[in-house]
Amino acid sequence: MLYCVFVATNDGIRNHVRRHRRLREWTQEELGRRVGVTRQTIISIEGGKYNPSVGLALRMAVAFGVPVEELFEIDRGAGDD
Repeated sequence: MLYCVFVATNDGIRNHVRRHRRLREWTQEELGRRVGVTRQTIISIEGGKYNPSVGLALRMAVAFGVPVEELFEIDRGAGDD
C-alpha cells in the first residue's frame, strides 16, 4: 500500500509571487500556463504551502521579468541562524 502525504512547509522562505502576478493582472491559471504548472501549484506556492524547485522558481522569474530574489527570499524571522 502506498501513502502520499503532502507536508505543508514554508522552510523560512517568503514569496512575493501573488504581488507580482496581480501587478500584471494575471490569473493563477495564466501564470501556471506560462511556467508549465497547474493553477493548484500556483495556489500552493502563493499560500506558502509549497516551495518550488529551482527550475520552476527560475521559470517564474523569467515570466515576470525579474530576478528570482524579487520573488523568493529567506525569512530572517523564521528561526534561521
